[in-house]
Amino acid sequence: MPYLSKIALNPRRRKAVSLLSSPHRLHAAILAGLAVQPVTERVLWRMESNTTHRAEILVLTESRPSWQHLVDEAGWPGADGGEPLVADYAPLLERLALGREFGFRLTANPVQSVPRPTKPSEQQNARLKAHAERPDANDHRPRGFRVAHRTAAQQLDWLLARAERHGFTIPEANADAPAPGLKPEDSFAAGPAVSIVSRDILRFNKHRDGPRVTLSTATFEGRLRVTDPHALRAALLGGIGPAKGYGQGLLTLAPVRAEAAVNSA
Repeated sequence: MPYLSKIALNPRRRKAVSLLSSPHRLHAAILAGLAVQPVTERVLWRMESNTTHRAEILVLTESRPSWQHLVDEAGWPGADGGEPLVADYAPLLERLALGREFGFRLTANPVQSVPRPTKPSEQQNARLKAHAERPDANDHRPRGFRVAHRTAAQQLDWLLARAERHGFTIPEANADAPAPGLKPEDSFAAGPAVSIVSRDILRFNKHRDGPRVTLSTATFEGRLRVTDPHALRAALLGGIGPAKGYGQGLLTLAPVRAEAAVNSA
């Protein structure tokens, strides 16, 4: 049975500062909240907000978690509003139906696969060199390189291209009627009901002397229409795109009418 949790951290505590500065450390701390170790289940998470006063993390787990260690070390133990919220995710999954619309939120790492990066990193150069020196040791067509989409337009196209395989489409946005006396242009179109509300570049090290990790992220908000409930359920539980261990790929839904909200997207 899946569970969706919301955990509040205190950004003014030393442990919280350490966790919030590294998706790698935060991921390890999240996995520590599951009783069955080593963790083999899919765990998705997302930084929902991060200000000088409060940080909130959403976490989706297959088993019921305990976040007491995060509260004790990096939260507000014993304070009002400091306890994590843990909700059964099954009721939302049961509401997925063909044609139904939801509001959605997704933070993802939009990438593409290319045979050779224009500006390869140190690790990518090492791979290219190894293949050049020992071409027979690998496939004749080496595995492609993941390269981030940098522009907002590319990132939006990335999501639109993947929507159908994940069981949904993004309908057209509702266009406002023109002011009295004005006529809309013939080419006027509202476009898809989705926008990028934030973009970021995350840079961190997995280990103190390990390689530098760089992720380009985009947070999408909008409205979707269910075309395949089974595929959408798989996307909700399995995530969308790469870098899921670093807080990417968690898709959350809320009914279009706020008063019937299932969870906050």
